[in-house]
Amino acid sequence: MGCYEISLGDTVGLGVPTAVKKLIEVFQDIPMSALAGHFHDTYGMAVANVVAAWEMGVATFDSSVGGLGGCPHAKGASGNVATEDLVWLFGRMGVETGIDLEALVDCALWISEALGRAPASRVARAIAAKTSP
Repeated sequence: MGCYEISLGDTVGLGVPTAVKKLIEVFQDIPMSALAGHFHDTYGMAVANVVAAWEMGVATFDSSVGGLGGCPHAKGASGNVATEDLVWLFGRMGVETGIDLEALVDCALWISEALGRAPASRVARAIAAKTSP
């Protein structure tokens, strides 16, 4: 038993890349493979924060299909960064995720429609706009 991972959470989405990098520097004595990022996209900074953490060596990130979620204790907080946005980003950066982006976007569009809301994912919206009649 024990701790295998420390998740650095920005549950309300107030973080910015410079703050993310400063926080990760505090953990410099811990292997980067033991750190994870958990970024909500309330102010549109989640993807930028993921890139900042990635540049510091963090390679594990929480995300949610369609950007679903929120925080019951933080009124107005959005969900985690959208999985589709990260898969697209890392693909463009040449990082293999093993995730089928097309199938993932289909899932995001489906669940968003089932919930009666637009997907929070910019990638899902862009792909949907390209493929709609």
